[in-house]
Amino acid sequence: MLANRRGSERRLCRSIARIQFGTGSLPRDCLITDVSEGGVKVIAEYLDIPREFTIIFSTGRPRQCRLAWRIGCELGAQFID
Repeated sequence: MLANRRGSERRLCRSIARIQFGTGSLPRDCLITDVSEGGVKVIAEYLDIPREFTIIFSTGRPRQCRLAWRIGCELGAQFID
């Protein structure tokens, strides 16, 4: 069984957000499947996700993220801001 290494409790959600890959790039759609104080789990259907990026939520402020893991179109990211 895998150990839970999260520092805070995750909350399941199904909300549309956008990922932006640097200043001046166009944001791309994604789906947030869960979120915690420390990070986010995302479904994104494109392969070119860099190590660091910005998640733009439909509500709240944008968050700077670092890619933690990726399996197919699902990825986990740690908030770094």
